[in-house]
Amino acid sequence: MRESDRYEISQYKGRNRRLLYEWQQLDRRLEHRHDITCHPVCRNKEGLPTAYLVDYQLKSISGVENMEHFGEPGAENPPVFAKGFQMRIDLPDGYPSVDAAPAFRFLTHDEQGQPIPHPWHPNIRYFGDFAGRVCINMPDTYTDLAWAVERVAHYLRYEIYHAISEPPYPEDLKVAAWVVRQGEPKEWTVFEK
Repeated sequence: MRESDRYEISQYKGRNRRLLYEWQQLDRRLEHRHDITCHPVCRNKEGLPTAYLVDYQLKSISGVENMEHFGEPGAENPPVFAKGFQMRIDLPDGYPSVDAAPAFRFLTHDEQGQPIPHPWHPNIRYFGDFAGRVCINMPDTYTDLAWAVERVAHYLRYEIYHAISEPPYPEDLKVAAWVVRQGEPKEWTVFEK
């Protein structure tokens, strides 16, 4: 029996009901997947998850070669691949209200502060202070956490991305420029999954 099934949704109201719903949906949707696992890392006083760690055992682009010449005219930057990305989902106190959206962020450092690979994708911040942040919270498309976790898997496989500099705008403009100028023309965004 899944841990989330030990809780009865009819016993909860409001935010706690939604937290349990999300947990149960994640457990059900990911139950038979071997490439994505998810487990709670923080809980509220009722024992319901308020943060998750999602482990993606998927091959994806984790950077580019020749970074010292990145963006220079004529410089080629072939992709570097990795497997085993970790994303944290944090649910703020006001979740699920519109102004308290969940935060999706790929970890860029382990617990000891050592860098770990994180995705090179136009909709995931690679550079700067907000490295790892995932652009997914579009009000007209967001449905539940399980949907978002699966959508990010599509990001990692480069089945979904927005690299054009127009609304809703890429999360990382440098990576988006690489996708448009090198990734797509050289077919580097099409790779064996």
